[in-house]
Amino acid sequence: MDLFHNLAIGFSTAAQPANLLYAFFGCLLGTLIGVLPGLGPLATIAMLLPITYALPPDSALIMLAGIYYGAQYGGSTTAIVVNLPGESSSVVTTIDGYQMAKQGRAGVALATAAIGSFFAGCVATLALAALAVPLTATALLFGPKEFFALMILGLILASVLSSGPFIEGIGMVVLGMLLSLVGTDLSSGTQRFAFGIPQLFDGLDFVPLAMGIFGFAEIVKNLEQDDKLSLVTQKIANLFPTRDDFRRMIPAMLRGTALGTLLGVLPGGGAVLSSFASYTLEKKLSKHPEQFGKGAIEGVAGPESANNAGAQTSFIPLLTLGVPSNVVMALMVGAMNIHNIQPGPEVMTKNPTLFWGLIVSMWIGNLMLLILNLPLVGLWVKLLTIPYRYLFPAIMVFCSIGVYSINSGTFEVYEAAVFCVFGYALIKLQLPAAPLLLGLVLGPAIEENFRRAMVLSRGDVSVLVTSPLSASLLAAAAIAIVLIMLPAIRTRREEALQE
Repeated sequence: MDLFHNLAIGFSTAAQPANLLYAFFGCLLGTLIGVLPGLGPLATIAMLLPITYALPPDSALIMLAGIYYGAQYGGSTTAIVVNLPGESSSVVTTIDGYQMAKQGRAGVALATAAIGSFFAGCVATLALAALAVPLTATALLFGPKEFFALMILGLILASVLSSGPFIEGIGMVVLGMLLSLVGTDLSSGTQRFAFGIPQLFDGLDFVPLAMGIFGFAEIVKNLEQDDKLSLVTQKIANLFPTRDDFRRMIPAMLRGTALGTLLGVLPGGGAVLSSFASYTLEKKLSKHPEQFGKGAIEGVAGPESANNAGAQTSFIPLLTLGVPSNVVMALMVGAMNIHNIQPGPEVMTKNPTLFWGLIVSMWIGNLMLLILNLPLVGLWVKLLTIPYRYLFPAIMVFCSIGVYSINSGTFEVYEAAVFCVFGYALIKLQLPAAPLLLGLVLGPAIEENFRRAMVLSRGDVSVLVTSPLSASLLAAAAIAIVLIMLPAIRTRREEALQE
């Protein structure tokens, strides 16, 4: 009964006219940036962070969440119609979705993606609501040493599961944690790495950094791309799948939803990992694996269900434990900090209307997205014909105004420009930027909890391993490092033996 009571609280918040409007705006914008290749939810949320200063906390988070899972819907449109994923989690959908479109079944593929995403979103929202209370109760038992160990595990897993070699991921995490040291030491009040610049006394501003690395740098990279897209020439019709299509897609949807719900909770997981894992699973379980890559409907239903489920369950560790599971959730931490909300178990206990309102808004948002995507598919396809070179100047101006509005000063604009250059360099060097942002966001919390643990134990570092829970979490982190390093060690040993 408590669950239904909590959901009723959430519905009373999410159903307010203003929150419904922001949910709709977030879903619409998420679909739009999912459709337009090159602008994913990461860059868009980074660009819109300044706007959230003027919004109530619940409206701001509802809108940003809608952008995130709305992009999972929109990304499938370009993947199917253009063979170009609008969002990274839709990469797998291009394999069979575009083949279905070439066979004149683009409408069925789009309907399959929308239905699978809606079903998975509803199930994932229920899973989030069901797991929220027990996980929050568990998190309230954590002390400083347990939170320190949990965040270390989260950063290690994020580095393990991120794109690129593990060593590079760890290096970017460390760099992010070093950047988090800039500013005033909370214990001693001394300045650290501020170089006498007053604007850095409070540390690096999260919004210009995120916008520079993930917004402006992404725009500059996209200018290198060719505007010409190969649209499917057949008219998109016959949206409703046949009985045989339903027979094949329903099991794939169920498996994709279950897999995405589980993998979305893992640090570094989320939508991208879920979609790839689902496609691999469907191909292995299929009685006709040779059809995959040639227009198998399971290759659309499974990954599209998995990426939307993974996108929504990635909110679980953020809202209950205060640990962002991926870089988009790290941006959500930034949005919460803007409104002086500390992510973690206290969100549910101190602000239940925001907590449950956000959860219920996800179900409402999924319903909005189902209505938005199928009837308006023709409009989304027409948007693909707009050359990107016409879009980016307006985007750059809009974002620069947003950065300027933070403190009505030019320092933040210069800061964003510097991190734009830095982010573009990371792209060219093929270094993952996501672990850097996670390290920057979690760095202050890791330092604070480590210091608290040392004060309580009178400087005894062994307290981190004498506590069963913190020891288990640190052991899990060590095991993850060993497992990811074993193949490299084995390869070097074989090369040494051959020499």
